[in-house]
Amino acid sequence: MDNFETLRIVDNFYQTSAFFPMPTVLVSTVSPSGMTNLGSYSLCFPYYIAGKDYYAMILECRNSSNTCQNILRTKKCALNFIPDDKRYFREAVRLGFPGDTTEEKMKDCIFDLSESDLGADRPKIVDVSFQVFECTWNDSLENAFEDKPGNLEGYPAPFRNFNGITSTFGAHFVLKIDRILMKKKYSDAIINGVRAAAFPKVPVDYGYRDSTNFWMSRFRRPFPEQIQAKEGDVKSVIYAAKRIDPEVTFTDEACGKLTKIPRVFLKAALTKMVEIAKSEGISVIDEAALQIINDKRREEKKNRK
Repeated sequence: MDNFETLRIVDNFYQTSAFFPMPTVLVSTVSPSGMTNLGSYSLCFPYYIAGKDYYAMILECRNSSNTCQNILRTKKCALNFIPDDKRYFREAVRLGFPGDTTEEKMKDCIFDLSESDLGADRPKIVDVSFQVFECTWNDSLENAFEDKPGNLEGYPAPFRNFNGITSTFGAHFVLKIDRILMKKKYSDAIINGVRAAAFPKVPVDYGYRDSTNFWMSRFRRPFPEQIQAKEGDVKSVIYAAKRIDPEVTFTDEACGKLTKIPRVFLKAALTKMVEIAKSEGISVIDEAALQIINDKRREEKKNRK
């Protein structure tokens, strides 16, 4: 421990007391005049990732910001992930400056915007983005629908714990992901197999800022590190497979192909395979059926684009 120093934890600790890598996201919302507003955010992360009936992101922001006030009013936003480019980051820093109205900040915005086809109430999306999450705020959590726009000088207590107005000057939004849009080059890579050359140029906001600058790092070609999978005992796979569904069985040879699935994910994986097998009229999952199931899963993934 002698080679560490203790730093005081203060407001905005991720910026003032740490180096914390984060994404660079432009959040588009609809202003009261109907104009799309772009706000720059890095405190935007996956929230519900499995085991629920929907997937969600969490967005943290100032509750007096245009973004917050618009989400409180319309419930809709889009998370636009912009690629690594100094011009784009410079514009993101400009768009993140507090206090400007939508009309002021968007007057000379360098980003081209496109209409969403999910509805006229949706904000436009940033054309240059490599991916976009179109989202709806789940204001039913913690009765956050009671929080209304308008308090630009700070909100009074009581506050929500994790959704809605969470402090005098802060807000959190649990954003249900309605749709993920992605440029074809990158969606093809996810579906067909990602190689290093197929990664989008993703900038990283370093989190730390001083009174003068924001800092980001340039994209560099990623490199792979092979997963050191621990192969399970085929007997364990056979045991689990026999207990999934009495109407669908697995051959021992098929179970032997599944030993690299981590044990904690095994039941879920086998259950999904049985679900697909039933839809395809398969009652015995052998090696040939496994290929059909894997092809079906790839097809489903492609159809979710």
